[in-house]
Amino acid sequence: MGFIRSIGRGTMTALVINCIIGSGIFGVPAELTRLLGRASPFAMIFAALGMCVFMACIAEVASQFSEPGGAYLYTRTAFGRFVGIQIGWFSLLGDIGAVAASANLFVNYLATFLPWVLNTWERDSVMGILIAIPAMANYLGVRSGANLSNLMTVAKLSPLVLLILFGVARFTEHPQMIHASEIVGPGLSTWLRAMVFLLFTFAGWESALIPTGEIREPRRAIPFGLGAGLLACSLIYALLQFSVVATIGVNATDRPLADTASVLLGGSGATFVSIAVMISTYGWVSGALLYAPRLAYSLAAQGDFPAGLASLHPRFHTPAAAILFYAFVGWVLAMSGTFLWLAALSAGATMVYYGGTCASLIRLRKLRPNADALRVPFAPILSIVGVAICLALMTGLTRREVLAMGVTSLVASANWQWAKRRHVQSESMHGPA
Repeated sequence: MGFIRSIGRGTMTALVINCIIGSGIFGVPAELTRLLGRASPFAMIFAALGMCVFMACIAEVASQFSEPGGAYLYTRTAFGRFVGIQIGWFSLLGDIGAVAASANLFVNYLATFLPWVLNTWERDSVMGILIAIPAMANYLGVRSGANLSNLMTVAKLSPLVLLILFGVARFTEHPQMIHASEIVGPGLSTWLRAMVFLLFTFAGWESALIPTGEIREPRRAIPFGLGAGLLACSLIYALLQFSVVATIGVNATDRPLADTASVLLGGSGATFVSIAVMISTYGWVSGALLYAPRLAYSLAAQGDFPAGLASLHPRFHTPAAAILFYAFVGWVLAMSGTFLWLAALSAGATMVYYGGTCASLIRLRKLRPNADALRVPFAPILSIVGVAICLALMTGLTRREVLAMGVTSLVASANWQWAKRRHVQSESMHGPA
């Protein structure tokens, strides 16, 4: 019994967009404006170009695998169990933490519409229901989960596109040109710090590759979905940031999109953005519940997690146990209310598994020279550039963020020791495979 391949190019593109556009775009514009001023829209473009390097490398690597697992599976195949488990933990923790953070953000904005203040029990219950609905949809089958992801993608894009249209229209009435000094003025270190936040905002598309075993014609669907999804998100991000700067300038604000909407749409602007935040974050959660449990499934299938997580439902052909595990842990983390910490950790974790996957390209070309896979021109050079970008961005992390990454690595190392002992015991009982 195996997975059903029901994810086509259209659904793959929608999943990539849904994985990228989540809560980040509602928080990052304020920090970008503070760091870069009117040059901040260009940062979106530069970040998208950097993502092209990562996507090219990961598309080639991903085309060699039909099993679920994403970066964990790629690096495990290329460099062995230890590196694979390290990458798997960074990927898994980042995904679960992002679901928890998104659930918190959703409830924060939902509370603004309620006539009473949510107590702790009510807040935790709402987040539990929020996570349970897409979890159940994906439990019943990847088709229903993909349909929900498609619906939420359209729902989240509609208000953002409307805000862009009003912002661009306003700019045509009050055009202001940017000067070169505004681009070079912030300095390299400031630009690197801005790229760290943008890595968090643009990241997530790689998670769309985790359910590879359920994608039709992965060699065609994966490159198409990645390219089309990144292009759509890049245009939306750059135009949103442009609309913010063109509408409210570089004034310091904690809610730039809400303030922009208030200017463009009047008194209903804040309500408009609050609804957009809830749609976007919930859409991201629905997408994450589709792909992320497949990572826990892959870890278990390779013997690196408990075997029960590798079972498929006999009727729905979904990793039911992994979905329930992922949803439960996401809910527990959501109740801890660690949105800011998880956002900081996510950027650093992304650097680790992006760099690891780029490095695995060169190794896999040596291990599988005749693999029936997508071959990207100049891919080895691009992989080196990708690793260099990750190393450069790490200089923009704070000590607290680096410490959090170190703790994650220690936990992954303990997992590796457990998996190694389990493998040795299995060989002693049954002989080498």
